[in-house]
Amino acid sequence: MSVPPYPRARDLLADKVVVVTAAAGTGIGSATARRCVEEGARVVVSDWHERRLKATADELAELGRIHAVPCDVTSDDQVRALFDETVARFGRVDVAVNNAGLGGTQSILDITDAEWSRVLDVTLNGTFRCTRAAAQRMVEQDHGGVIVNNASVVGWRAQQGQAHYAAAKAGVMALTRCAAMDVASHGIRINAVAPSLAAHPFLAKVTSEELLADLAGREAFGRAAEPWEVANVMVWLASDYATYLTGETVSVSSQHP
Repeated sequence: MSVPPYPRARDLLADKVVVVTAAAGTGIGSATARRCVEEGARVVVSDWHERRLKATADELAELGRIHAVPCDVTSDDQVRALFDETVARFGRVDVAVNNAGLGGTQSILDITDAEWSRVLDVTLNGTFRCTRAAAQRMVEQDHGGVIVNNASVVGWRAQQGQAHYAAAKAGVMALTRCAAMDVASHGIRINAVAPSLAAHPFLAKVTSEELLADLAGREAFGRAAEPWEVANVMVWLASDYATYLTGETVSVSSQHP
């Protein structure tokens, strides 16, 4: 099935201040940042790769107000500085999209302690650090807010070679559920998306063509999702159309077990 037309903007995030981590490059993060700008938000993009981050910010600047802040989510100091700078520049933070993650394919027989810890530190601990920092700012502001985390269907499903990544993403889902309960009384919503397969160049670098073809063949539409199709769900969760939804993980997938 062919890719559907790119949808027009509808001002779903008009005047919101949004932070998007891992926004450089051509994946889900940059697609989400673009959709947020198109939907009327002022957006702070962040990534550890400064050159790609600047290129992304320069490209999006033509669409609206954008600001780039380098940040490695494995550093709590850098995470806190990211949200401090957002508030200093735009006066507040309304939405945080925690997209940073690290994967790869490797058998449990071969994963070292260092490799296991690295994947969990970026994917799960990084999401925790950003969730905590964003929620603390939102509580201080006292006008609510939204946090959207990027999980994965492998947090639910078994897939060969994904023990470290699946464990981290299952942790993101559990973090989302429990953190949402901690901040609900402050009017803050926390949800997650769980994509199955989104097509972008970085994925092709870390996954074989054979595996990608196999995974795409399992999808109901016979293709991978475009990054912007995942971004659309993130934008919806961040918008006022999802005000009664919290603690949930929404599958962005056409794959069936």
